[in-house]
Amino acid sequence: MTPETHTGLQSPRGVWWKPAHKAEKVWVAIAFGWCMVLFAMMPLWHLKGGQNPSGIRRKVDPEAFFQRTQEFIAQYQIGDDRGMPIVAPPAGSDVYLTAMAFQWTPILQLEKDKEYVLHLSSRDVNHGFSLYPLNINFQVVPGYDYGLRVKPTEAGDFRIICNEFCGIGHHIMVGRVIVLDGAPQAATAETAVVAGGDR
Repeated sequence: MTPETHTGLQSPRGVWWKPAHKAEKVWVAIAFGWCMVLFAMMPLWHLKGGQNPSGIRRKVDPEAFFQRTQEFIAQYQIGDDRGMPIVAPPAGSDVYLTAMAFQWTPILQLEKDKEYVLHLSSRDVNHGFSLYPLNINFQVVPGYDYGLRVKPTEAGDFRIICNEFCGIGHHIMVGRVIVLDGAPQAATAETAVVAGGDR
């Protein structure tokens, strides 16, 4: 006796069209209920949990944003670390950070417990902004200016990691944010290395 073969056009033999068993219905109801709980939690995570950053989003020309970043660097640069400019903007100001293959420019030197508006954008492709060791993640898309209100709450030397694959040099794309417990000071080659270590 040879087994029957079926194509996708023929109905399979059996009772697949019968109503679901009671146990199946219970699990479908549980899964649906849990989906509704998670759906209802989304606005709560946004409003109460601080999970989703609220900020300004607007379209921008990538080259125009990069030029604005260069102006920002020229205005507030206090030194450099191996050729990468270090800027110390005053508290309450707009801070510009550009992602491009394969670097974040400039290095930011901010004050603890002071508020800034951080403007993020990409010059070329999608990048991921991840502030290590804190749990802050954000996607940076070319053509968009993301303005986020930030207030550093602890001093230290933090790394910006690109967590969105952006090309062959993705693994070396590391930036820095230096948060000082007091007013920023001019950085020399020695203090930049002492304060920040290796990039």
